[in-house]
Amino acid sequence: MYKHILLPTDGSKLAGKAVKQGIMLAKGIKAKVTTLNVTPEFQMVIDEGFVLPNAYALKKRFDEETTRHAKKIVDAVKASARSAGVRCDAVTVSSSRPYEVIIRQAKKAKCDLIIMASHGRKGLKGLLLGSETSKVLTHSKIPVLVVR
Repeated sequence: MYKHILLPTDGSKLAGKAVKQGIMLAKGIKAKVTTLNVTPEFQMVIDEGFVLPNAYALKKRFDEETTRHAKKIVDAVKASARSAGVRCDAVTVSSSRPYEVIIRQAKKAKCDLIIMASHGRKGLKGLLLGSETSKVLTHSKIPVLVVR
């Protein structure tokens, strides 16, 4: 059975449901978990010839805020896992392509299962934005369990 489960989370209520299911499964099968939060990269579109005077300070503040928020998210997962008696590692990474980080982290940590939430975007929004879960399902060679 599974020995190491990756629990990617963005801190949303639905992702929390997947995390809870993942921790319960890990407890039942005596597996360990790794939780992962992928923060967005700082991106600034600057028109040719225009230089924002505070760009460095703005980037620094963005990085500090996203790091603090990511730590809060993974610390909450670690606390839940600890209270359930499940070993848990936590990782935060900054990237504009979360699905690639999720797959890469699963391989790096030698996870044998990824448990993710389906955010259920529908219609044009779902078509245009896609879903990180769909991308992980499409590209991962590691099994993925989707929680709705």
